[in-house]
Amino acid sequence: MNLTGGIVLYAVLWFLVLFVLLPIGQQSQADVGQITPGTPAGAPHEPKLKKKMIWATLISALLWGVIAYIILGGVITRAQIEALTG
Repeated sequence: MNLTGGIVLYAVLWFLVLFVLLPIGQQSQADVGQITPGTPAGAPHEPKLKKKMIWATLISALLWGVIAYIILGGVITRAQIEALTG
């Protein structure tokens, strides 16, 4: 894995983790009873994006470290993957 591959892997993991975290603990404006005019009732009341972005950064860094260790440490090689699929 080169530098570009590592950056791309981290970016993909970060967005994936963020999209998984977004609905967790979410309350809609209708649930709270404070609907802002011009927005749908199902819109989030307080999305807490900063907190979720920090968690996404920490979780994706941990996942990236594990995956980088597997790739760079030779735990699973490309030849082993080709043998499984072919």
